[in-house]
Amino acid sequence: MRTTGGSVLTVNERVRDAVLAGVGLPVPAGPGALVALPMGSERLQNLVELARTVCEQPVTAINIITEDLQYQVASAGMEPYMCSREDSMCAVNFLSGRPTVLEDASLDPRYSNNPFVDGRRGSIRFYASVPLVTDDGFVLGTLCAGARETGQLSDPQLRGLQILAAQIVDVLELEHRARELADALGEAQRSNGLLAEFAGRISHDLRNPLTSILGYAELGELGAEDGHSVDAVEYFRIVGNTGRRMLSMVEDVLAFSTTGGDLRPARLSLSSMVTDVVSDLGAAVEESGAVIECAELKFLADPVQMRVLLQNLIHNAIAYRRPGIPPVIRIAAQRGDGGAVLRVTDNGKGIAAADRERVLDPLVRLHRAGDPPGSGLGLATCARIAAAFGGRLEIGSVPGAGTMVTVHLGPES
Repeated sequence: MRTTGGSVLTVNERVRDAVLAGVGLPVPAGPGALVALPMGSERLQNLVELARTVCEQPVTAINIITEDLQYQVASAGMEPYMCSREDSMCAVNFLSGRPTVLEDASLDPRYSNNPFVDGRRGSIRFYASVPLVTDDGFVLGTLCAGARETGQLSDPQLRGLQILAAQIVDVLELEHRARELADALGEAQRSNGLLAEFAGRISHDLRNPLTSILGYAELGELGAEDGHSVDAVEYFRIVGNTGRRMLSMVEDVLAFSTTGGDLRPARLSLSSMVTDVVSDLGAAVEESGAVIECAELKFLADPVQMRVLLQNLIHNAIAYRRPGIPPVIRIAAQRGDGGAVLRVTDNGKGIAAADRERVLDPLVRLHRAGDPPGSGLGLATCARIAAAFGGRLEIGSVPGAGTMVTVHLGPES
């Protein structure tokens, strides 16, 4: 389940909402509004036309009903529309799960004052509706029929509408699953593209130091053969330093690959976590003369992942400082509608607007003059952690100079 606006959406409600999203609905209307909608899918249009033939009435419609609104996702004999649930005829009795058949709706006290009956919107007399009920009893809406004249519905016709209502539910669920499959396929293709790009970058970044290691190893071998032991010692020193850089890169890649996996949320104190991170970064903080200010916020998150996120952001603010200017790092926090929001601002070099999306990709480095070496995985790791919490990471600027990194942690934080 997921939550929105304080309420809980079940699997069936997500199917219902996905159906509405699939037909590209306009902005919801308030009470009294009547908004035209696009025609439904060909499958739904065929079924609603068949319903009109079965019941021999001039108008039929498939209605999806939410907490506030009624949406006609397909109709025959009229243009589909959206109205408030308060004005909907179908909303009156659809949750009972039973069909409604009225020879004259104006004589039924439940419907006589409805705007589609009393002349404000229409003058419907004959009215019939069959609930759209899923296998586990959730009512999505109705299949309805109507006319301006009084009328009747035979038992075979009612049975035909009920069979069609069941078919409509199957089609709605099938279309939902098809959209999910298409989304999953699109995500898989995007992931494969990122994986290929990631592999290309890592192979490039590892090939250069490997070439260097092999080159100096050959020089060391030649020097040893010629008796130049001093040169060989220097070559092996270079090989050792290069190897250690490669090992650090491999460790960064492995850490990135496991980021956001097994989350174990706990109640955390932001100021306490920052104090621990600053202690871990002790030498870098002292050498740079960094001033770090932090607000307090209690929030729910995985302590290991949050420690990695904060350490990366604070380390970046120190590493990418402006020459001769001690870093000033401010960590603010607040609780927004969607969960905890953290902001880390600094007075450093900043990141150009054109690069702010790109630097969130793995192994992307800007290669600016004076920038320290790195793996290009720090911000990508932070973005991945934010996504694992159901949130996102955004990069902005600070007036004057610097960077603002905003981390939205999602509704559970």
